[in-house]
Amino acid sequence: MTDSVDLLIQHADLLATVDTDGREIAGGWVAITDGLVSGVGAAGSEPRADRTIDASGCLVTPGLINTHHHLYQNLTRAYGPALDGNLFHWLRTLYPKWARLDEEAAFVSAWVGLAELAESGCTTSTDHLYVHPRGGGDLLSAEIAAAVELGVRFHPTRGSMSLSEKDGGLPPDSVVQDDDTILAQSEEAVRRHHDRSHGAMVRVALAPCSPFSVTADLMKRTAELAERLDVRLHTHLAEDVDEDDFCMEMFGARPIDHFEAVGWASDRSWIAHCVQPDDDEIERLGGWRVGVAHCPSSNMILGSGVAPVRKLRAAGVPVGLGCDGSASADSGSLWTEARNAMLSGRLKGFLDGTRSLMSSRDVLEMATRGGAACLGREGELGELSVGAVGDVVLWSLDGLSFAGALSDPIEAWLRCGPTSARTTIVGGTVVVDNGSLVADNTEDRLAQHRRIAEAMQR
Repeated sequence: MTDSVDLLIQHADLLATVDTDGREIAGGWVAITDGLVSGVGAAGSEPRADRTIDASGCLVTPGLINTHHHLYQNLTRAYGPALDGNLFHWLRTLYPKWARLDEEAAFVSAWVGLAELAESGCTTSTDHLYVHPRGGGDLLSAEIAAAVELGVRFHPTRGSMSLSEKDGGLPPDSVVQDDDTILAQSEEAVRRHHDRSHGAMVRVALAPCSPFSVTADLMKRTAELAERLDVRLHTHLAEDVDEDDFCMEMFGARPIDHFEAVGWASDRSWIAHCVQPDDDEIERLGGWRVGVAHCPSSNMILGSGVAPVRKLRAAGVPVGLGCDGSASADSGSLWTEARNAMLSGRLKGFLDGTRSLMSSRDVLEMATRGGAACLGREGELGELSVGAVGDVVLWSLDGLSFAGALSDPIEAWLRCGPTSARTTIVGGTVVVDNGSLVADNTEDRLAQHRRIAEAMQR
């Protein structure tokens, strides 16, 4: 550690490092220099610092990581007509609305969504942008610009759809592209935006939407392209029982069998939802080290079921958390996803007869280290250890919601509330201070967002 650090966060009621040893330090501190953690320790050993933040009354954790989202969907948040049926009904209702997406809409929806996530303690977010309407422009670059303006760490995925309604898929022709266009634009997105350096703020993955919206050939060619470019792969998989029926009819295989057949069964991949795997498929996913983005709120709202998270983790599957799109989960709060992961995980233990209970520590690990593993950034994101990124969150444990919660700050953090971050720090820079976004143009962005959302929903 240097003689003087850039930023020192000290006097935490509890510092939860979520490092390899799971250290929890009462009264602990964490130091950040040049955007990276340069020291962690107990009270009395603090270094000199150019700036200090007093974390008294707070639980301090690594920044939370959102491993699955569709930021543009906050333009149709809580859209009532879409929720009258199952997942496929929801998609068919909203695809025509999303066909109006353009660069301005992609920018402002990403800005609002990432700002909302930052206030919930999320410092790194993915985004699965799979709708690319003709004439809509460069949507991926637009949302990356929003992340840069806010100062949050961003893992956008260049999503795609190539099977329209005329091909037996769900989306209309206006939002799909042909395979060659998708692959060319995917390679260009990686070339322009993907940063391979330690502590990178932007990395790009390739993400055909789902088995029911792309061709098998596109899945295969995308896996080959990701291998050549050395980037990660992401898709929806095993989300709903209707998907099982669709894949059997279209491909003659269950979703995870199809996933393997098209060359995605590797630790380069992480998948969203994974609600419906059987026990054999869970073991295979673990053997491949395929990551899973667990999206409990969306799964419940759409009636998809409760994902077998404990079995997945026991099989060696890296499990992170995801908000999913704000048109299904509606709230873009990763704290809410963490709480719902705890509650649904405990319920699942009773329903399946195992009585296996999900603790707040289990969920904190999924929200941090698990997310880092899904993104291929283990040891770099999701923990407070020397050399990891300086992404830190302070959670106030004061006030009415926490009265009497004295015995365990981590359990209190998730079982009390609801709560938002008091302070969110990304790479040593404060982006949320005293519960509010540091950016001073929030009202202007919200007005812009409302104008676009009203037009899209008309």
